[in-house]
Amino acid sequence: MGEIPRKLCEGKEVKRVEAECCPDHIHMLLEIVCRASWVSGGLDTVPPMHERITVGIPSTSKENLYGWLKDIPGMREWLGERVVNTMSIDGYRIRNRNFESTVGVKRDDIEDDNYGVYEAIFRHMGENTGRHANELVFDLLKNGFNSPCYDGQYFFDVDHPVLDEKGHEQSVSNFMGGSGTPWYLACTTRVIKPLIFQKRREPTLVRLDAENGHHVFMRGEYLYGVDARYNAGYGLWQLIIASRQPLTVENFEAARAALLGMTKDYGGKLALTADLLLVPAPLEGAARRILNAEFIGINSTTESNVWKDSAEVLVCPWLKEQ
Repeated sequence: MGEIPRKLCEGKEVKRVEAECCPDHIHMLLEIVCRASWVSGGLDTVPPMHERITVGIPSTSKENLYGWLKDIPGMREWLGERVVNTMSIDGYRIRNRNFESTVGVKRDDIEDDNYGVYEAIFRHMGENTGRHANELVFDLLKNGFNSPCYDGQYFFDVDHPVLDEKGHEQSVSNFMGGSGTPWYLACTTRVIKPLIFQKRREPTLVRLDAENGHHVFMRGEYLYGVDARYNAGYGLWQLIIASRQPLTVENFEAARAALLGMTKDYGGKLALTADLLLVPAPLEGAARRILNAEFIGINSTTESNVWKDSAEVLVCPWLKEQ
């Protein structure tokens, strides 16, 4: 292939896939708007906000089993023989889901040199691909008030079963009650996170643009699509507190005390931190007043803010007011 067509392709930011020299023209099969338009121009521009509250788990089958979440033991003094904690296989499971997005590109537009239009489309496809994982995870979080987790209770509930020091079952809450706009206080410093993002296949840009392809022959249209296979699910409910109470200093303190007081079976402290306050946009002001202001009003008086910088405020656009 000659130097001039090569430079034309580089100038249009397209990748040369095939080229056929004919007597009066060069017929080229192109990947419209190179992969960089989809990745660096779109996909990589969306912050993976969901990673703040999810642990990434690879998957090699149609689903993963997470019965082991309730069985992870702590350390104990070794007296006599080891105490074997048998890990469950069955129980809570996350099945992978398939996702896709496809666009058609008219062959006539390629001939008419409309690359710029499709570059914007591919960048937009990349953005939508990057947003999807965030949408999936934060929709799951919003639905935690009526969706079960590994112990059979709703993820946000008032009666999660936990064993006390004597092995008696007691109810533990990670929901502070109320009926207003939800907000969340989480511990994100552990290996396991409040939620799980299970990855079977990363998003991939695929093409159907061979000149002898059925769709191109019948419709004169190239097809470009993104597909992926993954899903999200609930991790450890102990690592996050939800509240529908007004976001006030008093309610923040109550949620923080509940999170830091979480215990594992048989009474051992989990020793959690409360490092992330997750709010929808309508609660951003209240959250920043609690965690960023130098002074704060309490009981009609102004005091130094003891909670300043004690946690990060994360304003999530996917947590719409409910």
